[in-house]
Amino acid sequence: MAQVIKRAVLTGFDAASYTASVLLLEATSTELTNVPIAFHVDGSSTPSNGALCAVLFFDEHNASDAVVLAVYSTGSAVPLPPPGRVTFVPGYRQINGDGFSAGTLATYTLSGGGSGIPARALGVLYKAFFSSPTVNSYMQLAPHGASDPGAYVTLGNAAVANVVVNSCGLLALDGQGRVDIKAFVGNCTLSLYTYGYVL
Repeated sequence: MAQVIKRAVLTGFDAASYTASVLLLEATSTELTNVPIAFHVDGSSTPSNGALCAVLFFDEHNASDAVVLAVYSTGSAVPLPPPGRVTFVPGYRQINGDGFSAGTLATYTLSGGGSGIPARALGVLYKAFFSSPTVNSYMQLAPHGASDPGAYVTLGNAAVANVVVNSCGLLALDGQGRVDIKAFVGNCTLSLYTYGYVL
């Protein structure tokens, strides 16, 4: 049972099963599907646009006993934006003094448009500030549909009425780049900027 590494072209990546489809270079009519991919390779660094990859066959004669070890550039197929890191973009005002009634949930899409945030971003770097005429008011920000929004970002509590509470940090997004925002205790006014993202 000889082990061998072969070059291939990545033709697909399934993030749900962490498997890939590859076309072997030495036999261009041979496409393997459902090949496991190493965990250090993520969805942001596995473009299915013809990137090259290295496939380890644990048994050279058994095509189903393989794993994709690495994905690398052809020189023209560099993933944009850069994969797997924080990327800064010019600050962009997403929410401009919007009013939130206590107990009411609002959903915003933070990716796309002129924001510089790509649709596949997992999270954004944000700066936000809010005020409320009600003491102890606070706001929660979470990925759209989160089962426990309190497990994410909480702004406040406002110790004094009409004071401005500032915050910045990293905010997770849902698969469509959306967040849910909710005010508690009293009505609030919120402004939010984004200035970076994580893929």
